[in-house]
Amino acid sequence: MLRALTSALRLPRPRRPLEARGCAANLAAANREIQVCALAGPDQGITEILMNRPSARNALGNVFVSELLEALAQLREDQQVRVLIFRSGVKGVFCAGADLKEREQMSEAEVGVFVQRLRGLMNEIAAFPAPTIAAMDGFALGGGLELALACDLRVAASSAVMGLIETTRGLFPGAGGTQRLPRCLGVALAKELIFTGRRLSGAQAQALGLVNHAVAQNEEGNAAYHRARALAQEILPQAPTAVRLGKVAIDRGTEVDIASGMAIEGICYAQNIPTRDRLEGMAAFREKRPPRFVGE
Repeated sequence: MLRALTSALRLPRPRRPLEARGCAANLAAANREIQVCALAGPDQGITEILMNRPSARNALGNVFVSELLEALAQLREDQQVRVLIFRSGVKGVFCAGADLKEREQMSEAEVGVFVQRLRGLMNEIAAFPAPTIAAMDGFALGGGLELALACDLRVAASSAVMGLIETTRGLFPGAGGTQRLPRCLGVALAKELIFTGRRLSGAQAQALGLVNHAVAQNEEGNAAYHRARALAQEILPQAPTAVRLGKVAIDRGTEVDIASGMAIEGICYAQNIPTRDRLEGMAAFREKRPPRFVGE
């Protein structure tokens, strides 16, 4: 059993980076609902997923979900991605949730299949190997908040509005909300928010611990994005393999009892011992200089 667990917790081997990852390469794909941008210069290592479906306020429609799954499948194999930011290209909106107009045209069977696909999308985001940050500069309702909950970290504009509002539409959260919100806020508070369909401001969400940071919105409507980028810049200098293994240890460990969690931590720690970055960190400390981590 321990051997199987060790195999499951092992990080994937580095693969060749994606071709044409830069922002300029995405200009030709400007009509896509999901666009990927790899930053350069001092921000190299930060990759952004830009959600850009203005006609439906970034609602989770079939094309939107397909393109997002495609982007995640490619990026998860790219070791150059040290931090992944989810942001919106639609002012005032992060993601408005399910595309109810599209949903109305589906049969009951098709709805079930599509919601299962949405649940799989959120699981893919949660399982992404590098840290993920949701930059919530506007409305994040229903599935939009479920997407943010699947990220490791959340930053919101103080004026952003978020909530799992499905019960106000005769539904309940079906893409991970009933599982991730209680793990984030505790069972009683999560039940209250889901039962009432209550909407929260970014400031209220921070007070509850739903978001890591809340910032005053600016005239451009992208204050949360700038704070998310600053947070990503804090992560960038750290040892990439250690960060990824720390994420695995936390995510897997919080799902089990403390003894099993300690075993998971030990397995992850053992994988970090032979890395070049661990030796570099000790050498940098000894030589009183900043470390130069390479992710190996």
